[in-house]
Amino acid sequence: MPRTTSPTTADTTSAAGPTTSPASASVAVAASASVDSLPWEELVTSALLGTDRRPPTPRGGPAPADAPAALLDAAALHTVRQRAGLMPAVPEARPEPAAPDPRPALPEAARHRLAHLLADRSAPSGGGRRGTAPDLTELIPQWLATANRRGYRAPAALLPALLDAARARTDLRPQALAFAGPRGLWLAGLNPDWKFALRGSASGPLRPDITDPGAVARLWEEGLFAERIALLDAVRAQDPPAGLALLAATWSTERAEDRLMFLDSLRSGLGGDDEPFLEQALSDRSRNVRATAAELLSALPESALAGRMAARATSCVNPDRTEDAASIAVEAPHECDAGMQRDGVIPVPPTGRGERSWWLGQLVEAAPLGVWEERFGGRPAEEIVALPVADDWAGELHTAWCRAAVRQRNPRWARALLGHPSMPPASGPGTASIAERSKLLAILDEGERASWVAGFIAAHGLSEAFQLLGVCTVPWAGPLGRAVVDALDIARDGGSYPWSFSGVMGLAERCLDPAEADRLEVLTAAQDELEGASPGAGGYWSEAFQRLVSTLRLRAAMEAELMA
Repeated sequence: MPRTTSPTTADTTSAAGPTTSPASASVAVAASASVDSLPWEELVTSALLGTDRRPPTPRGGPAPADAPAALLDAAALHTVRQRAGLMPAVPEARPEPAAPDPRPALPEAARHRLAHLLADRSAPSGGGRRGTAPDLTELIPQWLATANRRGYRAPAALLPALLDAARARTDLRPQALAFAGPRGLWLAGLNPDWKFALRGSASGPLRPDITDPGAVARLWEEGLFAERIALLDAVRAQDPPAGLALLAATWSTERAEDRLMFLDSLRSGLGGDDEPFLEQALSDRSRNVRATAAELLSALPESALAGRMAARATSCVNPDRTEDAASIAVEAPHECDAGMQRDGVIPVPPTGRGERSWWLGQLVEAAPLGVWEERFGGRPAEEIVALPVADDWAGELHTAWCRAAVRQRNPRWARALLGHPSMPPASGPGTASIAERSKLLAILDEGERASWVAGFIAAHGLSEAFQLLGVCTVPWAGPLGRAVVDALDIARDGGSYPWSFSGVMGLAERCLDPAEADRLEVLTAAQDELEGASPGAGGYWSEAFQRLVSTLRLRAAMEAELMA
């Protein structure tokens, strides 16, 4: 008799497969739930090794009856959780709007120019020859400086690109942040990538508000170090005694490295009122703090330290009239006593430097320059530095006088130590160091500085003038601009390697007066190769002058756009 099956059982079997008991179903559900609780990393391991070798089994739990299916089910559940399992975030308060910026908007042409400059900043730069196209990246600082002088505000849409540029280049930050204004600062507070903008200084756009004494006191007591430095700079710039009082109130509790930075802020508005505080700092437990305090006191010619240093220096350097012509006799100190060390003289010289010459240089550097004019019978600085110095002490003495002139910002002595620009550096009255001469030049006014450098270039060419040009005011106009162009022309005609002048050429692109472009046009033509000249030099020089001319004309166009 044929076997019969109930309709219910047959339908269930054919539609859903074999039946399971309620107890078996409960075990399967529990096993599945246990597998679902496994970390994603363990599921990945099971999938890589195979469920037969590494079944997805929770600790202390049974292995699933159908390991592959359990693994796939658990992976699907994890995926759904990852995609949709996040709880809705609690909305934060909407940020306050940026402070209004009353400055006028950029002219449309200038706005397009800025967008072009910032876009080109990220363009890849190939190696090798630069070609004739201007380097737009190097024109951003000048564009920003001109826009800030004109008082324009930055376009809102370009602020992110501007802040990114300033983040990548620290030299752009002061001008970029000034141009960005309050909206740029507001944006920086919302993006950690631009947090550098929140570390302003008194000379930058983030100058603290010092009109509220209570707010000043709170910021000084509770602010971050950078905020306190900016605050001290701002207060010193407006009221030096108030800034000193602010610093003195917490001086004893500050860390040594912070005391050093705070003390350096006293350079702004340095005066006689600072002397008592600086005298106390000479006994500070930090050697660097003591040295900085001594340097600041020596910059005050009437200070007690300057008097002590003058007495020591003049006991070592004196007129020598034993011969027919006046000269300078030098007897360097034989020891560095405790008093000298307290006044900032470092006892141990650098490697390769003699002790006595090291001590002498520090004494002369810290002595007021006026004492030498008295010591040498009222002779002016020009005559004193021209006097012969006995026993080969001239180099040490003149170098120390150079440092003293820079420290005391004395233009008469700077002028005397520079000498005539046509004199060879090695035989000049001061120092042969171009770096030291650059520091001396920075003391002179803009016109005298440019005139001296123009004379130096005319006499010696451009090979040693790079650092000197760096301290000249931009744009290089008049005699200085003509001297640079003439020297470049002479170098080209002489068959020199053009790449040896690439630094000066790049500086000229940024600093030369754009009005020189027409005069330079004749130099853009390629010359025939000269006998003995560097191979291919003519083509390089032609490209370099074409790039210089196109850059100068672009700078002129940028200036005109910002004047519209």
